[in-house]
Amino acid sequence: MSENGSPSNANLLFAPLGKVSDNPTSYSPESLFPILRSTNRSQLLGFSLQQPLFMGVDIWNAYEVSWLGKRAKPELAIAKIQVPANSPAIFESKSLKLYLNSLNYLQVGSIAEVQALITKDLSSVAQAPVQVQLMSPDDWRHIRLTQPVGTCLDRLDLEINPSDTPNLLWLSADFQSAPVAEVLFSNLLRSNCPVTGQPDWATIFIDYAGPQIAQEGLLRYLISFRHHQEFHEHCVEKIFCEITAQCRPSKLTVYARYTRRGGVDINPFRTNSSGPWPENHRLPRQ
Repeated sequence: MSENGSPSNANLLFAPLGKVSDNPTSYSPESLFPILRSTNRSQLLGFSLQQPLFMGVDIWNAYEVSWLGKRAKPELAIAKIQVPANSPAIFESKSLKLYLNSLNYLQVGSIAEVQALITKDLSSVAQAPVQVQLMSPDDWRHIRLTQPVGTCLDRLDLEINPSDTPNLLWLSADFQSAPVAEVLFSNLLRSNCPVTGQPDWATIFIDYAGPQIAQEGLLRYLISFRHHQEFHEHCVEKIFCEITAQCRPSKLTVYARYTRRGGVDINPFRTNSSGPWPENHRLPRQ
C-alpha cells in the first residue's frame, strides 16, 4: 500500500507516465502500456473476482487522432473508445497518447482501416474486446454538450477539513424510512494521478434506489478524494464498493465524467443494474 492508502503498483515504475518521452515517428503499438485491474480490485471493500459487485465500461474520448491518407495528406478524427469493465487490463493514459501519436506517420487507405487497427491493438492490451468508433469532422455535429441532471450536492453548506482523506464512515443511509430512487451528482470530485500527483477533476453521478443516502455525508466523502491517488477507474470502483457496503442500495450506478488531459478524457461507468450504458454526452468542463 502507498502512504495515502491507495494500492501500490510496482509495474507503474516502467510506465511512460511522469517521464520525458520522445514521440514515436513510426507506428508503435508497443508504446501501449497495460495496467492490470486486479492489482487495485484486490483492495476493494467487498469485491470478489469470482462474483464482482458491478459491471460497466470505461469510455475514453481521444480528440487528437490523426494519420496519413492515400496521398500522405493528414487525416483526423475523434475516437470514442469503450473498454469493458471486466477486461483484465486497462492501458496507461500517456501510453495511449504516445500510441495515437505514432499513427501520425502511418499511411492508411481509409478511416475504416485505422479504426480496425486501433481496435485490434487496444483489445490486445486490454485482453478483451475494445470498441472503437472514429468520428470524422463531418460527424462532429452529432457530438452533444449537456448539463448534469439530478440533485446537485454542491449546494450544501458544509464545513470541510481540507486535509481529510476518504473515510467510508461518512457514508450512511436511512434504513427506517421508505426507500427512494434518485440521482445525486457533484462537480467537486478531485482525485490525483498515482504517478505524477497531478489533479484529475470530474463530475460524478450517484444514481441509486434503496435507503435514502445522507447527502451531507456523501458530499463530505466525495470531497475527501482530493488527496487520494488512484487512476480514474479505481476511484469510481472504490466509491461504488464503499457506498454498496455502507448504504446497501438495491440498485446503484456510479458514473464519473473526468475533464480532459493530454487530449483524452476518461469516463468510468459502474453499475449493478442491467439497464442501458450511458450516452457519451460531454459536460461543460469537457
